[in-house]
Amino acid sequence: MNINMQDEAAPVIEMVPSQALTGLTENHLNLLLKSQQQAFIKNPAPSLKMRVNDLQRLKTALINHQDELITALNKDFGARSRDETIIIEFMPVLEGIKYTLKHLKKWLNPSKRHVSIQLQPAQAKVVYQPLGVVGIVVPWNYPLMLSASPLVSALAAGNRAMIKMSEYTPKTSALFADIIRRIFPADQVTVVNGGADLAAIFTQLKFDHLLFTGSTPVGRQVMSAAAKNLTPVTLELGGKSPVIINDDFPIKEVAQRICSGKSVNAGQTCIAPDYVLVKKSQRDDFVKAYINAFNKMYPKLNNNNDYSAIINNKQYQRLQRLLDDAQKKGAVIKTVTDDLITDGSRRMSPKIILSPSEDMAIMQEEIFGPLLPVIVVNSLDEAIAYIQSRPRPLALYYFGKDKQKQKQVIEQTHSGGVTINDTLMHAAIDDMPFGGIGCSGMGHYHGHEGFLQLTKAKSVLIKGKINVNKLIYPPFSGFFKKMVINYLARKK
Repeated sequence: MNINMQDEAAPVIEMVPSQALTGLTENHLNLLLKSQQQAFIKNPAPSLKMRVNDLQRLKTALINHQDELITALNKDFGARSRDETIIIEFMPVLEGIKYTLKHLKKWLNPSKRHVSIQLQPAQAKVVYQPLGVVGIVVPWNYPLMLSASPLVSALAAGNRAMIKMSEYTPKTSALFADIIRRIFPADQVTVVNGGADLAAIFTQLKFDHLLFTGSTPVGRQVMSAAAKNLTPVTLELGGKSPVIINDDFPIKEVAQRICSGKSVNAGQTCIAPDYVLVKKSQRDDFVKAYINAFNKMYPKLNNNNDYSAIINNKQYQRLQRLLDDAQKKGAVIKTVTDDLITDGSRRMSPKIILSPSEDMAIMQEEIFGPLLPVIVVNSLDEAIAYIQSRPRPLALYYFGKDKQKQKQVIEQTHSGGVTINDTLMHAAIDDMPFGGIGCSGMGHYHGHEGFLQLTKAKSVLIKGKINVNKLIYPPFSGFFKKMVINYLARKK
């Protein structure tokens, strides 16, 4: 569909001058923030109807501008699979909106709480109040999904939002900014574009909450900047998400499912399988099955519209350096396909890295590309110990039929999420929280947890005219002391 601002399906609202500008200064950002803060003060408790309308407007806009956004993403990446973009960018957001609309009324209901007899008569409840203005920092790998999904949580919770898009996806970022400008006033949702300097200023603003998706090193900087204002943060980072293969699951099926997860967006996914732990007896069969699986999915790489490119030359060269470093330090490199890339794109041929060592950069950094180290272990216990000795990842994958071993993996490892006998799919469940732990992040979004993350759960106690508390007002009488003695006696 083409962008058509007269589309009857699109909501008509009063337009404001575009705030989605490049070259913004700290003063500009502060003015934008102040305008949202003032607007929030005027309407600190948006009704259910208003929130539903906001989410429906966002949904309508994404559907109406789908083709334009797909084209922009393809240009930013130099080659981005259209079908993959629909699956990994549009479907999660649209399904998330659908799920939120279905459950939002229930989420907004106050939660009644118990009042002990000593405090009666009274009523206690928890009400869910918007925080105010939420800052959202978006990475380049999924610029639509990782801007719109947090925005869904923010709007559902009744907040206003400022969104900083990635400079690595300039066409998508500019288009998304323009779409948002047309459906929301700038004092409700606004998008700003610019480079790293603008991002640094953005994270230092006095937001009521800051949600950042990106790398662990940058996440540390974001948290440090937010701490100066005591701004609470949700950090969606990443890390090295491991795969454990047990020997009771068909190796061809294992390889196919791992290959599928690793190949989505050419491995440029925060929860992509980063490395594989497998027994020596299975390693060669796995490698062979992985190569076969990839070549069935992608019979060619050159001019293959199903396979995405690396986002830019900087990232392409980073991946090449990881590969060169591993090879120089003794790793065996298995080429998955010999098809040469002559189409002018940055499509990268996948590689399997055998016998990787800990001193290799590829085993120290999140890979974020189509390179897959395979590590030999002697047992499930050894695989678990290997994972436990490293920073906690955003995702963990286990392949095996045995229920007890599945339980062992879940209980003895820490990660943001787990998928058993597949990869990536836990992140597609709207009814489960998505978020990291330790170096892979903190906090959640998606579904109810996303609503709660961007909401203040406020405790409210309501007392009536009768006041039994007078019985415990000073001066403390003999009656009071007797009551306390009896209370303590009952607790023994």
